[in-house]
Amino acid sequence: MAVNNPYKAYQQNSVTQSTPGELTLMLYNGCLKFLNQAKKGIETNNIELKNTNIQKAQNILRELMVTLDMSQSVSESMASLYDYMITQLIEANIKNDAVILDEVYGLTIEFRDTWKQVIQTNRQKQYGAPGEI
Repeated sequence: MAVNNPYKAYQQNSVTQSTPGELTLMLYNGCLKFLNQAKKGIETNNIELKNTNIQKAQNILRELMVTLDMSQSVSESMASLYDYMITQLIEANIKNDAVILDEVYGLTIEFRDTWKQVIQTNRQKQYGAPGEI
């Protein structure tokens, strides 16, 4: 099936041609986007916007959890942190609490930025030159 919209074609190619590390980075960025939308929903008292986007953020965190390599020692800690973040999002959704969303947003930023550094370090090792993402 041909894609007539060039933007959709670009998006599709971005996903299909990305490395697993880049896909993880996309998940973090998507989670941040949905958390921003959820906060906007709280601020404007748009319950549907808040609920839908919190659920999308939770789904991304669940996906990040199931893709952890549990043979790595850090994975157990990451799984606990993702579980904590999901629980916090449930609380934020029930209580309409933007402060809780901000906490999860901050953790997601930290994970995303750390992941970006890992990708850059791996590229430098692989290609011997600084890599920009």
